[in-house]
Formats: sequence, structure tokens, C-alpha cells
Amino acid sequence: MDISVSGDGLLRWNGESRSCVLGRSGIQSAKREGDGATPTGSFLLRRVFYRPDRLEAPITALPLTAIDPSMGWCDDPSHGDYNRPVTLPHPASCETLWRDDHVYDVVVVLGHNDDPPVPGLGSAIFLHLTRETRQPTEGCVALDQADLLDLLRHCQPGDTLTVQG
Repeated sequence: MDISVSGDGLLRWNGESRSCVLGRSGIQSAKREGDGATPTGSFLLRRVFYRPDRLEAPITALPLTAIDPSMGWCDDPSHGDYNRPVTLPHPASCETLWRDDHVYDVVVVLGHNDDPPVPGLGSAIFLHLTRETRQPTEGCVALDQADLLDLLRHCQPGDTLTVQG
């Protein structure tokens, strides 16, 4: 299945359409670390992380991992773990996956700049949950929880998310 995201803030799959939130800098073809842009391209859905203390495991055929407080994601382009999951504490700059807000209660890791990671071309590009205020992301694609859980029910290994400028 191909999931498409357009610049007008719509995510589409199998005839369905849902409102989504994109990066604060819009959609860009030349993604750089920290630019706030959602990158263009087609990205495999790698795996799903979820907060087991906040919701039951999502129903999906994608690989599924429960988040725990020691999980992070390296966003330091100068470190060998750049754009990789890491165990916290970590010597380099990292995002914490166990967050106080609900944004990462469900996270789909997208295959952006990961095979292999190129330093500086963007890390931690996820499909995750929207903030209550629906404010722009740091470069990810965000959906309301009900919409993301509905989408995941249809996802299979090998599915892609395509962001079009």
C-alpha cells in the first residue's frame, strides 16, 4: 500500500483521506538536520513504537515495539549513531522517545536517510501523533490518534509513505 501526503495537509490511503500536520518549514526536497521541513520522497514504514502505559498495542502487521524510558533517537550528525535508535543516557544529542506529552505515544519510523544515514540530511523523521494545538512538527508527519491507529490496521511490511511537494 502506498500512503500519500500532500502539501495541503492531507494523508491518503486506499480511498481514505485524513488531515495531517507537517513540518513548520513545509515540504522540502533538500532536507537538512534541524530545518523543520518534512522531506519529499517515498519512505518505507520500518516499525511502530508505542507507549504501553498509555494505550494497548496498535493492531498492525508492522513490527511493533513498546517504548520504555531508556529509548532515544540520535540526532547528532557528528556521532556514529546518527539517525539510529539508542539507549539513554547517550553521549550524543538524542530525542527521548518516552515523552511527557502524547506526541510519541504511537510512532511509525519512516525509512528516511537510514540506509545508510548521511550526516546532516535529517534524522528522526516519523509518522506520529499531533499535538492538541495541531501545531507544526519539526519535520515529521502527524495524525490524530484515532486516524493513525486506523491507518496502522491496514499497514503491511513493505508499505511506503510518499510525501509530495
